[in-house]
Amino acid sequence: MSFEKPVLQIALDFANMHRALEVAKEAVKGGVDWIELGTPLIKSEGLEVVRVAKKTFPEHTIVADMKTMDAGSLEVEIAAKAGADVVMLLGAADDSTICEAVEASKRYGAKIMVDLINIEDMITRSVELERLGVDYICVHIGIDQQMRGMDPLEILKQIIEVIGIPMAVSGGINSETAAKSVEIGASIIIVGGAITKAENAEKATKIIKEVILTRKPIVSKLFKKYQEEELHDVFMKVSTPNISDAQQKKGEMVGIKPITSGVKAVGKAITVRTYLGDWAKPVEAIDIAQSGNIIVIEAPGDKAVWGELATHSCVQKKVNGVVIDGAIRDVDEIRALKFPAFATKINPTAGDPKGFGEINVEIKCGGVIVRPNDWIIADDNGIMVVPKENAVEIANRAMDVLERENRVREEIKRGSTLSKVLKLKKWEKIIG
Repeated sequence: MSFEKPVLQIALDFANMHRALEVAKEAVKGGVDWIELGTPLIKSEGLEVVRVAKKTFPEHTIVADMKTMDAGSLEVEIAAKAGADVVMLLGAADDSTICEAVEASKRYGAKIMVDLINIEDMITRSVELERLGVDYICVHIGIDQQMRGMDPLEILKQIIEVIGIPMAVSGGINSETAAKSVEIGASIIIVGGAITKAENAEKATKIIKEVILTRKPIVSKLFKKYQEEELHDVFMKVSTPNISDAQQKKGEMVGIKPITSGVKAVGKAITVRTYLGDWAKPVEAIDIAQSGNIIVIEAPGDKAVWGELATHSCVQKKVNGVVIDGAIRDVDEIRALKFPAFATKINPTAGDPKGFGEINVEIKCGGVIVRPNDWIIADDNGIMVVPKENAVEIANRAMDVLERENRVREEIKRGSTLSKVLKLKKWEKIIG
């Protein structure tokens, strides 16, 4: 089967049917072609969501992302009877499962799309799947893989060169990458978050539809995946609550409060361990800090280890902030400088510069382990520590949290409430 023009497919990966259908209605107004009921949606709402979608959008192709691994014939039958025009299986399924699914699709008038997610040799498997008679093959980089910066387009190009059936592409596609997908040769452009997380899904759909028809990319400020060199900008966009959610409620410092309200600090840590009232190493750390660093200090005792003059030194060096598990002074001058400073205590009395302690060693600050070059994000909500080896993934996950919250906020503004949007009572844990 060939396509006269590329197909835009929306992936509705929601937990609640009412939210999915509302976004689908907006996307249909925007010109979406195929409507995919995502695996999370089918798991949470059952195949009833396929029935409802088919009744609601009878002129549109309905895709059921079953992610079938076994019982291919049965799962295709029940999905097709519910109203699915296309049923999605996993490429990792046994050949016998694929064959059974293909035969069942012929009996029940559906098409088979196979998802290559987590297949090590996608090229070889694509050739095998075409031989087994599937209708479409989807190069898919999963959400968790996207957070680590993986991209589906390079492998898409290689597969298109060796098979003849239509290819779909999925995995972080937005108004920038959709055009490239079409240029490479994808027939089905599957878009999830760039539409489903948009405050106005109709407008977002129109933009991507225009992109895939004209093959001219449009710059996207959201709904993209970021790399190491972009981390500072990303962490400046998201809040510490966003990062906490992205890190599974871990990494927050406890007991350390902002000294200067309304300012935010983002940077890699220069760590300092000092001793009771000894401010020598905290000040010496300024000399080795680079522009953009944040100085993080483990400082036991009540005497201040930081003040106005150290802050002025940081301003000169373009240090982004200081976080102290201990005491600070001269806070009026520090606030006047609008310097991002965070501490557990304020004390007008300083200690003495004895020189005990260490710089750039593993410390514990606010109950959290901090190592040199871990990322620190500090705002009025608190301070988050992001391990350096996970920074790209956490930045992308935090942006995902922010984008999803933008959509929920918009749904609330339309006359709902948070509990109604999320159907909290439905999802309360059953005890007993």
